[in-house]
Amino acid sequence: MNSSARKICFVTGSRADFGLLVWPMRAIRETPGLTLQLVATGMHFAPEFGYTFNAIRDEGFEVDARVETLLSSDTGAGVAKSVGLGVIGFADTFTRLQPDLVVVLGDRFEMFAAAQAAMFMRLPMAHLFGGDVTEGAVDESTRHAISKMSHLHFTSNQGSTRRLMQLGEHPSRIHTIGSVGIDAIKHLDLMDRAGIGGAIGLQLGERCALITFHPVTVEAGRSVAELDELFAALSTLDPAFRFVFTLANADAEGRALNARIEAYAASRPNTIAVASLGQLRYLSLMNQVDVVIGNSSSGVLEAPSFGVPTVDIGDRQKGRERAASVFHSAPERGAIAAAIAAALQRGRQATVSPYGDGESSRRFAGIIAGIPDFTQLLLKGFYDLPPGGAQA
Repeated sequence: MNSSARKICFVTGSRADFGLLVWPMRAIRETPGLTLQLVATGMHFAPEFGYTFNAIRDEGFEVDARVETLLSSDTGAGVAKSVGLGVIGFADTFTRLQPDLVVVLGDRFEMFAAAQAAMFMRLPMAHLFGGDVTEGAVDESTRHAISKMSHLHFTSNQGSTRRLMQLGEHPSRIHTIGSVGIDAIKHLDLMDRAGIGGAIGLQLGERCALITFHPVTVEAGRSVAELDELFAALSTLDPAFRFVFTLANADAEGRALNARIEAYAASRPNTIAVASLGQLRYLSLMNQVDVVIGNSSSGVLEAPSFGVPTVDIGDRQKGRERAASVFHSAPERGAIAAAIAAALQRGRQATVSPYGDGESSRRFAGIIAGIPDFTQLLLKGFYDLPPGGAQA
């Protein structure tokens, strides 16, 4: 390690954000004058969520620190306690690592904990995917809070850039680079249909769906009922249809959903439930299925780049910009079944994505390297919009 290189410290807490961070981290690692640090936390160390810590090493990254945050709880109080535990752990970790810049992505509670520790320790911080809107998840609030604690922003689209300006972030601190998730699609050597079928233990057959259903975190108690509506809609499809479920995140009610998904998979032929597929298998599967179903951001952000249609259920992703291949559905069995039918009728076809061209990570690393003094970012004021509103 070059002792004079500036230390860029990434935080990853789940399979989802790690998959998005792989290419930005590689870009930083390959940029002269910068050195990569990586802190793993959250679901990476939980066997019930696939112990995805191993996936980090499989991608060729070394973990500089582990921060334990996850409690064995499925309640809002448990998540709140996990945040508190994370703040303590990140404070100790940042003290030891002494990063020059902390990088967080998105909106999950692990990132919220890291951001709080970095803010109070006066560490410059960059935020990926700020300004997005997901009105059906409590992550909506944590994302905007992280943005206000951050000093540098990398957005996936112009709408998000405008929202950050509305939050008082200065235009010079905001860079619209596109979604880093598209980079993996462009650069990975994806598995073919037979290969991915063998890797997951289920041959895809003539028709197959990739399904991910996360908790609806804003309104407690809704998640299980909405999942049952999805199950009812799936029952209207041809019994030969293959279903591959990836399990829910460690949000409140996540364990209840996973127990129900695993029971459903065990009772139905041609159906499997997987805690974590990893980036290569997940994207390879997305590249082969007939439809992506559920309420995961990947159905909105990544699926359009494959041309595969998405059925987005409920309000979890409400507010995100959408490609023409994304069909929204109310969380009711009839509406879900109708949306699935419309998506299958559309089929796979070339689709224009609002989230970039696969070069986001290169732009990200170039902007980071071009900042001569990260500490100057700490001097942050509130940007008042000019008359007439934001000009992105």
